[in-house]
Amino acid sequence: MSTLDSLASARAALAGPERDASPFSIVRREGPWRDALRRRMLAVADLLAAAIATVTAVGLADGSSLVWCLAALPGWILLAKLHGLYDSDHRVLRHLTVDELPTLATWALTGTALFVLAVGAGEQTVTTWVAIKLWVALVAGVVVLRTAARGLWRRIVPPERALLVGSGALERATLRKLELFDDIHVECVATIDDSLTDPGHEASGAALEERILAIGNVDRVIVASTHVAESLIAEQVRLCRRHRLKLSVVPPARGMFGTAVHLHHIADLPLIEYSTWDTPRSSMLLKRVADVAVAAVMLVVLSPVLLAIAAAIRLTSRGPALFVQDRAGIGGRPFRMYKFRTMVRDAEDRLGDVVAVDDLVSPMFKLRRDPRMTGIGRFLRRTSIDELPQLFNVLGGSMSLVGPRPEQVDLVDRYQTEHLFRLQAKPGMTGPMQVYGRGELRFDERLAVEREYVENLSLRRDLRLLLLTISTVVRGRGAF
Repeated sequence: MSTLDSLASARAALAGPERDASPFSIVRREGPWRDALRRRMLAVADLLAAAIATVTAVGLADGSSLVWCLAALPGWILLAKLHGLYDSDHRVLRHLTVDELPTLATWALTGTALFVLAVGAGEQTVTTWVAIKLWVALVAGVVVLRTAARGLWRRIVPPERALLVGSGALERATLRKLELFDDIHVECVATIDDSLTDPGHEASGAALEERILAIGNVDRVIVASTHVAESLIAEQVRLCRRHRLKLSVVPPARGMFGTAVHLHHIADLPLIEYSTWDTPRSSMLLKRVADVAVAAVMLVVLSPVLLAIAAAIRLTSRGPALFVQDRAGIGGRPFRMYKFRTMVRDAEDRLGDVVAVDDLVSPMFKLRRDPRMTGIGRFLRRTSIDELPQLFNVLGGSMSLVGPRPEQVDLVDRYQTEHLFRLQAKPGMTGPMQVYGRGELRFDERLAVEREYVENLSLRRDLRLLLLTISTVVRGRGAF
């Protein structure tokens, strides 16, 4: 057999006889049509954002510059493609618009610079103010339109059908994440016990393939198994390529990896790095400056709204408009936290009627239907408006805009040693607990997401959580 024949045979063996090489079709919903439709919807969103931004910045009066703007629209799509803005969603289980915000800002900056150079080459002029307006309008518009495009895509496209390989704690944790985050847009349609895919099992690959064929129309395989060996992953990669499936693997050594881990490569050598150093003082200073600036501006802008809400509370129930309670701050030091009152005046005295604090399994409680809640209080909780007076706490320095949830002092007194890490950061108005499930989270799940925040604290992460808070508040899930 010649060398070319040998190579052809090897390629055929790797590809497998069942791999369907026919082109996909969005109309007939064949092949990777979901990803193709999403890419096209994102491209339309980018085109609209670029068109709106250029008209906003340049205006309709300057006809020659406007012609340049419209002629440059296809270039924005090409530039977005070069920035990888259409090639991220299908690679991961959960990709949000907020995750690509730095790339979007860079795309807008690069496009604005090229636009200014192109117009200048055509003997036209673009002022600095017009360029700034163009960049700001581009970033704002593309974030809004891309978010809307992804939301529309999830509404009109059925979720991916996933086969989950695993058992035990990893399987339960994976199913829980699919339940909590509907924006993942993946539905687990079947499971297969990982004992059948154990590397020692004679028919490990065959068992998985038989299950895939029996279910039909599977889009993704998620491996959440403690039996993950190199040979098994290699077999599953070949299997998923053969059937054109996506493959996601939950690391079996979840406890060893933890939340402070970062993966890097030196050539072909993967390295796991752990965040064991202190957050730079410059980052903490900038975080404080941002807290003061944002809190001060919001208090001024929202002052009429705050007064109206306070008046509504006083008119609809007896008692003060504000609820003041001792909470545990950084280092466990207590501080007075402010909220709009959402319960009856004697709610603290009636706590024993609704929950036995001494009998709690975990040092937390969240009642879905609290009989002490007032009518307007339910609305304030549902919209998170009751949290707005905490801006005074942020301005005073006892809280931050983003951080772990401030907990009651009597509950913190019940913490075990392994729970105290959440007191290493200043509590926040919003934070990981509020955007990753809110009241739906169990205590262990709350600790897990807050540990990840504390161990990887950064300004970029704070900005991401602030943006995620907007969609969380709008949806209202877990707010009670």
